[in-house]
Amino acid sequence: MLSAVNFAGSEPVAEARHAAREFLTEVQAVHGIPVSDRAMGTVQLVVSELVTNAHKYAPGPCLMDLEISNGAVEIKVWDTDPTLPVAQAADPGRVGQHGLEIVIGVCRSFEMRREPVGKSIKATIVLADDPGGNPAGRLM
Repeated sequence: MLSAVNFAGSEPVAEARHAAREFLTEVQAVHGIPVSDRAMGTVQLVVSELVTNAHKYAPGPCLMDLEISNGAVEIKVWDTDPTLPVAQAADPGRVGQHGLEIVIGVCRSFEMRREPVGKSIKATIVLADDPGGNPAGRLM
């Protein structure tokens, strides 16, 4: 199951969060795949961070693909800027600009790659909660 969204509106982050929520709701309702509250919130957070960065730093369009694979949702965001983001060193005095570190911390996997045009960032979030309490969810 795959969903692709092009954000051309004036509120791309809100559109992205809404699209992710609708996608996961459909995954549960139509396909019977359980999505925990943790996963629903985490996916919306990750989508917000990735689309915010794409909208803020890359000229041109931003595309998002959501795909279910092996008990997880893969979020892929493409934008036109070929520069790969860099996680900054910890600094308790820094206000903001922690989004990349947060995304990396809450995902099962995270990868970045340059594309022929721009770059893509892919983050994977497990859909089911871990009965043992692992905050990243249950690995399938």
